[in-house]
Amino acid sequence: MLEISNLTHTYGRGASAHNALGGIDLSVAEGELVCIVGPSGCGKSTLLRSIAGLLRPSGGRVVLNGTPVSRTPDDLAVVFQDYSRSLFPWMSVADNVSLPLRRKGQGKRQRTHAALEALELVGLAGAAGKYPWELSGGMQQRVSIARALAYRPSLLLMDEPFGSVDAQTREDLEDLTLRVRSLHTMTILLITHDIDESVYVGDRVVVLSKAPAGIVGDLRVDLPGPRDQISTREHPEFVRMRAEVGRLVRGMRTPQGSPS
Repeated sequence: MLEISNLTHTYGRGASAHNALGGIDLSVAEGELVCIVGPSGCGKSTLLRSIAGLLRPSGGRVVLNGTPVSRTPDDLAVVFQDYSRSLFPWMSVADNVSLPLRRKGQGKRQRTHAALEALELVGLAGAAGKYPWELSGGMQQRVSIARALAYRPSLLLMDEPFGSVDAQTREDLEDLTLRVRSLHTMTILLITHDIDESVYVGDRVVVLSKAPAGIVGDLRVDLPGPRDQISTREHPEFVRMRAEVGRLVRGMRTPQGSPS
């Protein structure tokens, strides 16, 4: 459903130019959950914003469901890391979740029903009438996820969505992402700097090199399901995959005899 071909991007010009993307080729099938990792500053967010139509790349193209992306597609939603800036503090939680549905031309009753349904899915059914500033950081991020779910996108992009919460909340949100994906068979592209998270959540882990970013690894994750925070992380395949992704992120060669 998503096809990225020779995607490049350069910020600035002349001596101050910075090459962020050096030619990315990537295909994502419908229903996949693909995690993208790489060194800090390698261009992960630049790639995501190019896919979302929030940034016009210098070269190459992005095709979503057969249509080249030149602006933000109607069937796409994004969950950002900074949840506090993506929610309107003067609007209730339910109104925040239902707001994007106006773009689809839905009536107020339909929007309210979709918002309450999404909030129940993320465990916040009782918070519909509250305001974002009355909620914890983890709960606010759940609201952001609920807003994306209510929109029912064909592709959900998540830009380091759990980077600003504590470790326990992060694990809860990882499990929420897996549960939501299984219920809606949603295609998800998740940007993260956390290697363990990429292996725990993903069907595939795509590893980017230092900028200008290129793909140095595209690894299939073969872990038994359902996944959980204890037994999955203890599984030998999880330990092996975590080490392999870690080596690739650090620019180290895979040991001889190990699968690439």
